Parts: sequence; structure tokens; C-alpha cells
Amino acid sequence: MPRASAAAAAHTARQVLDSATDLFAERGFAAVSLDDVAHAAEVTRGAVYHHYRNKQGLFLAVAARLQAQVADAVVAAADGAGKDAREQLRAGSHAFLDAITAGPALRVLLVDAPAVVGWAEWRRLDEANSAAHLREALREVGIADDLLDALTAQLSGAMNEAALWVAQQPDQAASAPQAHAALDRLLAAALP
Repeated sequence: MPRASAAAAAHTARQVLDSATDLFAERGFAAVSLDDVAHAAEVTRGAVYHHYRNKQGLFLAVAARLQAQVADAVVAAADGAGKDAREQLRAGSHAFLDAITAGPALRVLLVDAPAVVGWAEWRRLDEANSAAHLREALREVGIADDLLDALTAQLSGAMNEAALWVAQQPDQAASAPQAHAALDRLLAAALP
């Protein structure tokens, strides 16, 4: 039997990743099997193993893709906010809160990922994506180097907690504006 073309293999890998993203977001890591993913993606279990080695490797790929998508939303919002560094920081921070609470990102990145991939890997993913943009934005508004890492960590943690808080509220649509108003207060208090 001939090997699949590179394009077909990439298509299969995307199908598996898309299906896994949906399943992990809907059910959580513990309740999803690789058989579930293979069935949803309409591929064999062997195809899942071929592309992602194991369930944890698949989850890590899902988390990395979602982290990149959230970071892309942050950058797009900051870029769209004009040239003022404070407005870019504000827009990017609010975009983070919206992106992390939308779709699969919240459950996968904030609920399951720290336990599944471990804190060190979870922090590495965050630092390579949204936290890197937050750190740069804080530098641009004039946060001194001796406070930059601490303030990045604290604001990042506050935004993650705000997202979890919104998700736990009975009326998330009504809670989101409260989280955004609190975020504005935090940013105003933190900036020089």
C-alpha cells in the first residue's frame, strides 16, 4: 500500500487535532479516549498514534494551538488599538479575556492543561504566547525592568482567574462586563 502524500497526512493530522479540540473542550481530558478522537475524526486509532504518539501528546498539540490562537487575538486587538502603548495594552488584555473564555480555550488551557501537561510546560506555553505579548506591552508603557517579570506574572494570573470566574457564573454574558471593568481598574492601578 503506498504511503499517504504529505498533503493527505497533514489533512489527517488537522482532522485529528480539530476533533480532539472539540472533544477535550466538551468532555475534558479524562473523559476522552483516543478511540473517541479517532471515531470523531473518521480515522484509525493508528493514525492518531502516528501523528501524536499518545493522548498526552495530542492534548499538548491542542493546547499549543489554542495558546497560539489566543495570542493571535491579543496581537490583533493590540495592533488595532492604534499607536498608544497604553491603549494597545488595554485592548490586548481585554482581547485575552474574551479569547480565553470563548470556545474550547478556557477548559483546555485553564482547567485541564496545568494538570495534564504539568505546571512547567503550561507556563512555558503561556510565556511563549500571551504572556510574552503582555510582558512586551508592559515594557512599552514604561514598567521598569526590576518589576517587569513580577507584574507580568501577576497580571497574567489575574486575567486567568477572571476568565475562570466568568466561566463559573450562572450568567456569563452578564459577568463578562464586570470582569472587563475590574481588568480596567487593575491596569490603571498597575501602570505608571
